[in-house]
Amino acid sequence: MTQELWGQLRSNLLQMVGKHNFQSWIEPLKFSAISDGVATFDVPTMFIGNYVSQNYGDTILGELSRAGAPVRRVQFQVPANQPERPVAAPSPARTAVRPSHNDDELPGAPLDQRFTFDTFVVGKPNELAHAAARRVAEGGPVTFNPLFLYGGVGLGKTHLMHAIAHELRTRQPHLNVVYLSAEQFMYRFVQALRERKMIDFKQLFRSVDVLMVDDVQFIAGKDSTQEEFFHTFNALVDQHKQIVISADRAPGEIKDLEDRIKSRLQCGLVVDLHPTDYELRLGILQTKAELYRAQYPGLKIADGILEFLALRISTNVRVLEGALTRLFAFASLVGREISMELTQDCLADVLRASERKITVEEIQRRVADHYNIRLSDMIGPKRLRSYARPRQVAMYLSKQLTSRSLPEIGRRFGGRDHTTVMHGVRRIEELKSSDGQIAEDIELLRRSLEG
Repeated sequence: MTQELWGQLRSNLLQMVGKHNFQSWIEPLKFSAISDGVATFDVPTMFIGNYVSQNYGDTILGELSRAGAPVRRVQFQVPANQPERPVAAPSPARTAVRPSHNDDELPGAPLDQRFTFDTFVVGKPNELAHAAARRVAEGGPVTFNPLFLYGGVGLGKTHLMHAIAHELRTRQPHLNVVYLSAEQFMYRFVQALRERKMIDFKQLFRSVDVLMVDDVQFIAGKDSTQEEFFHTFNALVDQHKQIVISADRAPGEIKDLEDRIKSRLQCGLVVDLHPTDYELRLGILQTKAELYRAQYPGLKIADGILEFLALRISTNVRVLEGALTRLFAFASLVGREISMELTQDCLADVLRASERKITVEEIQRRVADHYNIRLSDMIGPKRLRSYARPRQVAMYLSKQLTSRSLPEIGRRFGGRDHTTVMHGVRRIEELKSSDGQIAEDIELLRRSLEG
């Protein structure tokens, strides 16, 4: 690919992402080279590189593929001879206090045009979070404040936050909706301190109608930033302004976060986005595949490919979607049907990284320790509730976190029949919705096992 071609693609990207997003994230990219199917771009900071990779990587890859470039993935690097420049978040001075519906005037981080409610695939693990986000996006009276969304990487927190912002701006364009990351909030706070513009900072953030802060765990341990965040939070709540927060864990589990902030964050609606189940992952792949079929007319995909990917790539939706993007781009370039052989060849690295390494035996040990019972009692024939419930929890986690079949799991639980395992799994799924303690136990165990 030549610099001239990249210049043409930049024009397409400008139309796709909007002027403000383009200036903030695409314009700083410098095309470097294509080697072994990898397009490399130079960036001034890895903050920009990481953001572009997560939010625009698929878009750039798709444009390169349609232009005929032999690319199956993109990567970003700070050139070796260039020191990484300090990250500069958008300046408050560039934004109007009352933004219009125009993208260019929205304060904070840019919104991804792909992240709307229409493109969010709803399943059992995320239906409560989706419903709560929808309620906030309706823009009516504040019923729970804040809305706190938490969960692991790639489960849809940021997607829902962007969707809320898009919907609010469509329904009520007069509202001042500010979306930004906790790091950007911290940067603006430090910048205001350095430039002695704290009054401007306070006015900017306390005059908003809806404040949305992503990845709030990053302010933990930053005492001055936490102090200002706390006062901003209180000022907005007192004015009945909506606040939406996301983090990678529940408020009470964020280390080094002040207790008064934890208490404030827990006073609204706290919703966990659970790890995706097979049905949800398959639904996401089917939705995205339909879009790609329109982009790559005539490209065939063999039966069972989407089911294979939904089974094998289980922890991160971003990785799942990125794998499908790479697969369609690669098949288009080589002019072949997406077969199982091509899939395993093209996605060898992703499939290796996604292999489940957790064993049923490890799960049994962790669950027994968690409930303070002997492993032999949990696996054995005793049907006392104190043993039966942990046994069902271990069966459920074995089904979720390993690739073992139900009969195989049953054999590891004292030779039980697969129908017993199926009953245990279903029982825990039911209890997760009605029993907060069971839901918390499952989440703690899952995180300890995956960590």
